[in-house]
Amino acid sequence: MSGLKLDIRRYSTDPEDLLAYGFDASGLSGAAAVVAWPETTEEVIKLMRHASQMKAAVIPRGAGTGMTGGAVPMPAGIQMPAVGAGLPPGGAIVLSFERMNRILEVDDVNLTVLVEPGVVNGRLQRELAGYGLFYPPDPASLEFCTIGGNVAENAGGPKALKYGVTKDYVLWLEAVLPGGELIHTGVQTPKGVVGYDLTRLLVGSEGTLAAVTKIRLKVLPLPEDVLTLLAIFGDVGAAGEAVSRIIASKIIPRTLEIMDRQCMLAVESKSPAGLPSGAEALLLIELDGHPEAIKAEAGRVIEICRMLGAEVTMAEDDAAREALWRARRGVSPALYQMCPHKVSEDIVVPRGNIARMLSELKALALKTSIPIASFGHAGDGNLHVNLLPEEKKDLTPVLRELFEKVLALGGTLSGEHGVGLTKKPFIRMEIKPVELDLMRRIKKAFDPGGILNPGKIFPET
Repeated sequence: MSGLKLDIRRYSTDPEDLLAYGFDASGLSGAAAVVAWPETTEEVIKLMRHASQMKAAVIPRGAGTGMTGGAVPMPAGIQMPAVGAGLPPGGAIVLSFERMNRILEVDDVNLTVLVEPGVVNGRLQRELAGYGLFYPPDPASLEFCTIGGNVAENAGGPKALKYGVTKDYVLWLEAVLPGGELIHTGVQTPKGVVGYDLTRLLVGSEGTLAAVTKIRLKVLPLPEDVLTLLAIFGDVGAAGEAVSRIIASKIIPRTLEIMDRQCMLAVESKSPAGLPSGAEALLLIELDGHPEAIKAEAGRVIEICRMLGAEVTMAEDDAAREALWRARRGVSPALYQMCPHKVSEDIVVPRGNIARMLSELKALALKTSIPIASFGHAGDGNLHVNLLPEEKKDLTPVLRELFEKVLALGGTLSGEHGVGLTKKPFIRMEIKPVELDLMRRIKKAFDPGGILNPGKIFPET
């Protein structure tokens, strides 16, 4: 592409590369003008300065596993900022962090780890295990998703019930502003309250405020033991009630996952895992800690589930436990194989309203004649709701009705996936005008030229 001279070692304008980096797991796609693969913070600074001078859009990208279009460079209907010489109108630079993938330091004295944004979550988990440590946030895509992407979306995962989400583990960030300025936020200590908490602001900002180049995370000692239970229910409402009763009993499992009948059928059709065909729902429950303590807690959990009609079994060994988790992590791909045009949402309601939300989903499916498959982190009220229409169609009215029910139960429209492109038409349902205007002003303070991941989060005015 004539006129484009990026001061960076690796970049491409090849059509194949532009195609490969033009979409993410949302199913949306766009067209970038350039894909760049920086290897150092200095290269990111140079790229951002270059883009700022050209008024070119920059789209930070991890592994493209996001579900809301956050890494899509130029989606239809989104007006990109004006661009300068070297990029065509509407063009964008995809800033891929996959080559910045080093684990820079494991500090087993202070229980922190310093990483670059391209480090894959699962790789970090395995590295830390060798030190007797672990990093709790573990999305279903942990074998593919990157820590930088997790920071951008404030990712959670099954262990969020007991251990929290990404924002609870990010201590310090190095990041590059759209104009090329380098900033450092946060602390390297367990406590720190000097100034505004810019670190928390950047976590979950979906790549719209700064490009993160280094991340220091808090880590924890591996628990002494883990115990895994599988509870099979003949009624999905009873499974939801079990979740509420377990938490009300003052037991906090490390995971408390739910799968409904549609999800179990999808998993079994793609990769049989021995899940019962006649069940309406299952709970996958894990407890960790001292062996004697979790055995006692497991006894109480089993009692609660059986009182609600469940059949409960315990994983005999690590192989049995891993087989159950393969089935759980395989739900989303299996549903996609069943219905390639499925629409996935990740609503959250207060834990005490899980049973009511499941009933509302059942009623919505009957009313609209659209099958709905639900799974997710029931222990913290986070359900991944999948609409499975027979053919591709506009589901906006159904989604709006779904979100109305969620908000009426005191919930939120997204627990993990963020807003991106897919949820921004609905953001005004939850965020009111004063707060939304404040967010826009924060965006402008960080990015006065509007070049960093434009078109995401905020609805058009």
